[in-house]
Amino acid sequence: MAAWNLYRHRNSDGSFKDWAVRTNADGSITTRWGKTADSLPGISNRYGVKQLDIERQKQAKGYVLVGAVDIDVNGKVVFPGKTSAMSSQLPEPDANPESVLGLPVEALYWTIDCHAKRAVRVDLGIEVRRLIGVIQNLSDSHATHELEWNGWQQLIDATLDTEVFEMSGQIKSAHGVLPWLFLLALKTKGLKGVDIDIATETARDLTVDLKSEQEVLAFFGTDLDSIRDTAEVLGLLKPRLNLAAAMSDTDDCWF
Repeated sequence: MAAWNLYRHRNSDGSFKDWAVRTNADGSITTRWGKTADSLPGISNRYGVKQLDIERQKQAKGYVLVGAVDIDVNGKVVFPGKTSAMSSQLPEPDANPESVLGLPVEALYWTIDCHAKRAVRVDLGIEVRRLIGVIQNLSDSHATHELEWNGWQQLIDATLDTEVFEMSGQIKSAHGVLPWLFLLALKTKGLKGVDIDIATETARDLTVDLKSEQEVLAFFGTDLDSIRDTAEVLGLLKPRLNLAAAMSDTDDCWF
């Protein structure tokens, strides 16, 4: 049996569910899940996803690390030095999740799960390329170093074959704000079967409402006014009315 990282989530009704992950020799990851019990029946193998990134996503959704465990082929969970992992024997996670999740923000963590129908996957590829083209044409002073973010090429490659896929990654402050705005713009399209999640290390899923994400803007060393023009081009903000231009357009109407 190989070592897994086991996480636990407390549901609103007071019950618990578990989720575990490991990295395989071929670079893929395997996840298991189920109600907190002796075994985890659910299983999935994934490619193109990093274990650290998906663990961060789970933490952002309220999962708390329980510890390293072994899981056999039947899903039976075994803690080191024990023969089983009955829920009564499992150590309780910290009652205060903030003590685990309240870490300084060092990066944003994103995942894209594309399980849509082929027509939607084609639309996704078109939209990815359109948005990247828009961003490449931006003349903002911060539009150079962001292109070093490897997510651009990852998404281009993933959507070339219009196959289902799942991937994840990070956006660090050094990448600049454009990768985050790009993913938000893609998320706002609401393509059916394309789930896009972005989270911080402080257990919070990010919204597409830039006005409520001042903390994240500060993380990138910017603010809403500084990125307004870019956000308007990407469809994240409605264009502001230019009163001066509007008044000049009405000058000829007076007589």
